[in-house]
Amino acid sequence: MWLYSEKLGKISAVARGAKRSKSKFLASTLPFCFGDYVVYKGRSLYNMSEGMIINSFQELMGDLDSLTYGSYLCELIDIAVQEEESNRDLFKVFVSCFYLMSKKVVDLEVMARTFEVKLLEATGYRLNLGYCCQCKKEISTSNYISFQYGGGVCKECERVNGMYVSYATYNILKFLVKVSIDKIYRITMKKEEKEELYKVLSVFIAQNYTRKPKSLDFYAFLKRSEENE
Repeated sequence: MWLYSEKLGKISAVARGAKRSKSKFLASTLPFCFGDYVVYKGRSLYNMSEGMIINSFQELMGDLDSLTYGSYLCELIDIAVQEEESNRDLFKVFVSCFYLMSKKVVDLEVMARTFEVKLLEATGYRLNLGYCCQCKKEISTSNYISFQYGGGVCKECERVNGMYVSYATYNILKFLVKVSIDKIYRITMKKEEKEELYKVLSVFIAQNYTRKPKSLDFYAFLKRSEENE
């Protein structure tokens, strides 16, 4: 299994006997579990010697929406973060998302898009939306985002290898770059804006990391099936 920690970053670890029904590690090694862990470095893996639960977040496992989006966040961490690369800010954003989901105070799509933006920034791919990413001229908004240069494009510059979006979507994306994760429960988006943001950020994720996350694919299929019934 892997653990994502504030101090050590993402690590591969083993908790011996954790699958046994009477193991002291059984509860603390369940998916989504947040806690204090004591680990020591072995030859190739970390070994867990103690685990104390702070919040198990197991209520998320019984809700398909929360389960899907929680799994998606974990998959993004696995894909985008290098082993033993600590990033305390990203860790706090990650844990905050689980608290927001558990309290059911956030739109899950808004949360996912915000996390994607914060993840891109934390791993070196911050979006440049305040300046034209080609000529560097300051811009307040735009309706085109360049995938090649990672940001907005002004009206005067060539628009290739990117995507047109509404001005509203551009402004929302610009806001997500700056907003604190604990404030996102205030954000509302139209369906069209959510769809545009998903398309834009999916491309950035696919082109910057080693593989594309799949957690949302089956979920999207189920939602389309429900809409067509």
